Amino acid sequence: MERGMAVPLLALLFLVAQLTHVISLPTTAPAFLWSPRSYGLSHGGAKEVVHYQTISPKDLAKSVLEEGGWSNLVCSGISDHGNVDIALVFVGRKLQSSDISKAKQLDPTLVDTLKISFTSSNFSMAFPYVAISEEEDTLESLLISGFAENCGNGLGVNRIASMGACSIDGENLNKLHNLHSIHDFVTSRMETRVAGQTDLIVFCNGVLQDLDHGKSEGEILSELVSFLEQSGATYTILYASEPPRLLNHPTHLPLSRFLAEGTKTSDSANSTICDEVCQIKSSLLEGLFVAIVLLIILISGLCCMMGIDTPTRFETPQES
Repeated sequence: MERGMAVPLLALLFLVAQLTHVISLPTTAPAFLWSPRSYGLSHGGAKEVVHYQTISPKDLAKSVLEEGGWSNLVCSGISDHGNVDIALVFVGRKLQSSDISKAKQLDPTLVDTLKISFTSSNFSMAFPYVAISEEEDTLESLLISGFAENCGNGLGVNRIASMGACSIDGENLNKLHNLHSIHDFVTSRMETRVAGQTDLIVFCNGVLQDLDHGKSEGEILSELVSFLEQSGATYTILYASEPPRLLNHPTHLPLSRFLAEGTKTSDSANSTICDEVCQIKSSLLEGLFVAIVLLIILISGLCCMMGIDTPTRFETPQES
């Protein structure tokens, strides 16, 4: 009986441990880095790289510099600078990690822009699980300070401009007030282009309301991407999300398949093929059902045993 009780108890403890692990996961948000053309940003020449580890904003900044090749663009003291005119850091406030896999999006334009940019660019990286910092520092300040710390000799960009709700300071910081001022900034960059120098633009979407006459975050990002394409500037973009901290805990799902899917969800909704994510879900559900059945059997057996009334004495057999 002890061996029979050990099996369902172990299954129950395993299930509780898994649930405790999921509940204790930090709230995370996605980040994406892409470049439409090959500017020597990636050392290995890989395309559509996805990092599934949960990382901090400082680790994100380090990975963008080292693996994304931004050290060649924004760090001083590096002679081999890439030929990129604009490096744009777009800090959004809408997405958390679990939003990418949802069929119905609060901002479909934003998700479509990220999907198209990720899949159509010559080089792209995804960081699905960037932990939302519990510190008072904002994401943009953590990224800029992370760039400066990991560059060694500090930032070596030509100019730095910020717009929106950004909380960053600097001596040579240009404050931009609307999308039109970004257009003017990029246009002046193209008119006075200096080879081997990159301008850094940090755009922070407002927390309480969208900028520029009620435009959504996706519309703003799409407009910026379209303008950079039309201006003829070579560019690379880092999108990172910092939603409000009071969010439900996300589900850790691999996001590469959702990024590789088309922007229309009708084809994927009608698909009957069970891919790797589907198989993982089915295995977890099967394990959950088996654990529940074993637990019910255990409880039923214990109740039956407790209901057995064994007599305290037996009658003496009669002699024949």
